Amino acid sequence: MNSTEAALKERIKELTCLYKVSSIISIANSQNISNTLSAIASCLKKAFQFPDCIEVLIDTQYTNTQVLTKIDTPSICSDILVFNVKKGGILARYKEGTPHKKAFLKEEQRLINNVALKIGDFLERIEIKNNERALRRQMERADRLATLGELTAGIAHELNTPLASILGFSELLKSRLASDKESVADLDKIISSAIFSREVVKKLMFFACEMPQEMKRVNIVPIIKNSINLLELTFRKNKVKYIVDINEEDIMLRADSVQLTQIIFNLLMNAIYFSPKNGLVKIWASQNQREVFIKISDEGKGLSDETLEKVFQPFYSTKPVGEGSGLGLSVVHGIVMSHKGSIIAENNSHKGATFTVRLPKN
Repeated sequence: MNSTEAALKERIKELTCLYKVSSIISIANSQNISNTLSAIASCLKKAFQFPDCIEVLIDTQYTNTQVLTKIDTPSICSDILVFNVKKGGILARYKEGTPHKKAFLKEEQRLINNVALKIGDFLERIEIKNNERALRRQMERADRLATLGELTAGIAHELNTPLASILGFSELLKSRLASDKESVADLDKIISSAIFSREVVKKLMFFACEMPQEMKRVNIVPIIKNSINLLELTFRKNKVKYIVDINEEDIMLRADSVQLTQIIFNLLMNAIYFSPKNGLVKIWASQNQREVFIKISDEGKGLSDETLEKVFQPFYSTKPVGEGSGLGLSVVHGIVMSHKGSIIAENNSHKGATFTVRLPKN
């Protein structure tokens, strides 16, 4: 075979490779990225002048290949860019111990450059789809919460009047039956249950943002410290330790101080409940020019995927029946939203979960 025929044969191999790579990518999806990249590497290897002597490695965030480092054998490489940011690369090199190693052809460098571009385009499409999916879930969740907010606001208003009557008449009967200890004990149970129900109604109204707000400039640092002081006995009783990381004495923002206390209190109670014995709850607070940040983390079991999805929905709770109404974090979410802020829940890298609240200063 003369040199012209050999060169033509190599070009055909390269064009065939690009066609096959395009075909592989066209049927790929986010569920089989690793297999797709393996298929591309196998296809790319066959396009080289000496395929039996070559190994091809494709390294991205979706693969578990070895790090793309050059070795003593001849090699060529190309970066994989996703939205103009390096997210991996392709490395083609002669295998160790290959006799009579030769230099790579210029066309082979162009080939892996083209394949790297195709892979970058493919990964960009995957990221766009993932972002669209996440945004759709957020919008669906916001719609559900808005509907639940309207529903719970109506329920709360309807329950307030009968609860007030139950409490009022129970107190009246208690004064009339002061000499009947058994009846007084029963009335105390009714009053206690009615008070508990009234607190649930308050939480429903907080969630629905129906509680009146008194917005003014406040310093969140003493609010956090006062909340911790109020829960000091609860920390001790549950044998849970805490650490406060606040490097500033003044972190000012415009907010309702009572509702801010509600946020801190609920998040701390939640962290204490899910912390193991001798576990550590961490409280951070910081600020920049526009926002205030509050983080509260625990060392519990963390949150399941389902819980991460539903954690701020009213009446959703992972606590045993009778130990929680499922409204605490819904209340926190409602208050944060009414302050035009945001709150996210995420698992820690080792153990436990962290709730992060962001509130605008103005």
